[in-house]
Amino acid sequence: MRSARAEGTGSGASPAPVPGSPRWRLVGLVTALAVLFVDQASKAWILYGLNLPARGTMDVMPCLSFTMVWNHAVTFGMFGGHGRWLFIAISLLAVLGLLVVLLRSRRRLVSLACGGIIGGAIGNVIDRLHYGAVVDFLHFHVGGWSWYVFNIADSGIVCGVGLWLLDSFLAERRSRNG
Repeated sequence: MRSARAEGTGSGASPAPVPGSPRWRLVGLVTALAVLFVDQASKAWILYGLNLPARGTMDVMPCLSFTMVWNHAVTFGMFGGHGRWLFIAISLLAVLGLLVVLLRSRRRLVSLACGGIIGGAIGNVIDRLHYGAVVDFLHFHVGGWSWYVFNIADSGIVCGVGLWLLDSFLAERRSRNG
């Protein structure tokens, strides 16, 4: 029988998850499921609760509107006209690659990043399969400035990429400082 001291905790409390442990992988998978659930629930509410396709736009705050956009392309409308099946295939390949990275991940931020990106990618794939396009509705604007219309899945992807970049910078700093 090992003592708490042998476990490295110094108390009877459960140790914090060690990067690379199955707990961080689980956190990544739970993050993916959470992003996917919130994304799909928000789109169902926008489409069927608010009936935004019939309304077009609905002001929520001075800087936020719900604006219905059926996105047949990828981020910011790029690569439109290439067909939804190509986007679905590329997204699913990316999800498979990210699952491999997640399962091999030894770092907490990479696990969270993979989860956000995976959940967002699957959410947008579901839209393409079900509607033939991605449901975008969040529209931020201030004065004459307007951001592209996006959704929760896009937010999960962007935040995931941001976390991954942060992890890269922190890992670089750690390796330089020894």
